[in-house]
Amino acid sequence: MTTRILPAVGDPDAARSVSTLLSQLPDAEPAPPVADSTQLVDSLARLAAASVDELPEVVLVHERIGPVPALELVREVALRFPAVGVVLITADASPVLFAAAMDSGARGIVTLPLGYEELASRVQAAAQWSLGVRRHLGGGAERITGPGGTVVTVSGAKGGVGATVTAVHLALAAQASGRSVALVDMDLQSGDIASYLDVQFRRSVADLATIADISPRVLQDAVFVHETGLSLLLAPAEGERGEEVTDRAARQVVSALRGRHEVVVLDCGSRLDSANAAAIEMADTALLVTTPDVVAVRAAKRTVRMWERLQVRKAEETVTLVNRHHRSTEIQPPLVQKITGTRTAGVAVPAQYKELQAVVDAGRLHELDARSTVKQALWSLAGELGLVQTAGQPGKELARAGDRGSLGLRRRTGGR
Repeated sequence: MTTRILPAVGDPDAARSVSTLLSQLPDAEPAPPVADSTQLVDSLARLAAASVDELPEVVLVHERIGPVPALELVREVALRFPAVGVVLITADASPVLFAAAMDSGARGIVTLPLGYEELASRVQAAAQWSLGVRRHLGGGAERITGPGGTVVTVSGAKGGVGATVTAVHLALAAQASGRSVALVDMDLQSGDIASYLDVQFRRSVADLATIADISPRVLQDAVFVHETGLSLLLAPAEGERGEEVTDRAARQVVSALRGRHEVVVLDCGSRLDSANAAAIEMADTALLVTTPDVVAVRAAKRTVRMWERLQVRKAEETVTLVNRHHRSTEIQPPLVQKITGTRTAGVAVPAQYKELQAVVDAGRLHELDARSTVKQALWSLAGELGLVQTAGQPGKELARAGDRGSLGLRRRTGGR
């Protein structure tokens, strides 16, 4: 049987060496190497979306891959694509590294400089393990999507543009359609989700930062189940504790949540740190919220360029939402798209803060009236991003949830 192999090697010389050896393996079908961690995860996600059977049996991860460290990448691939055998290529053959690689989910290690016999042996063992897992999954394999739940990050171009309101209502729309939803406050120093939803809870994402393996029980203890049904993972009450949440911790948290929820929405605020950068990189959709004024649009452009320089997210892979939009505003969504190089959402949120003021001041954002044009726009955005249960009949699902008119795709007569 042919073994499909996908190498992830950043160094061009190392990539050529790996490709040459792989081409000599019997019954091997090596794919062209991917140059970084983002390309690897994106490639696997696209294949998994079609079918688990489309995934390669073996993924090779070189120790100098970036921007995500090799062991963290091994862990992410093992968690998100459990039917793929991961082999680490490294110059360090110490027992400590071997144990760390196994803990991360690797099926083997190949030492540098590469040798044919060792590479062939490790690839064959990983491929056999992968085939065994897929046989065990049997008919259920087609139902496993690989990436797990859908992850959406919401970031603000600058403070005060409405990122938190957007994140909350995207989560509420998905929850109302019948999906299991986690809402995470990754604005670690000044997160306000607890205030918007009138929640007091002593646990936060910082409590998960030092845990090496987040079990379902540990996750359950850190999550607050809101009256709406949302699973909330809050920012720490003491802002300085946000520094405890590293990029590694953020990856573990996101992976654990997406494994237990159909939708994960993360409010990343307007400040970029290692934790929310990791979340944005992992996200299926990265939403950037701006307002139609010169200062905010310039900030959005700076943010997009910074994400590109840090290899967090490409501009064309980012969706920009224009909030507080008015037809008479000089800066319209097409101009925002041109300036930032991103794709603007098909929905623009109208400038109607008066609709929000009462529920924001009361900490009851989830009780915003279904007739609110702001709510209708944000819930329509949830449909555009594919967060509602049945995209073909979103109105039916939301009506079943008892929130009539919330989708707001078209206004019914009589205010319904």
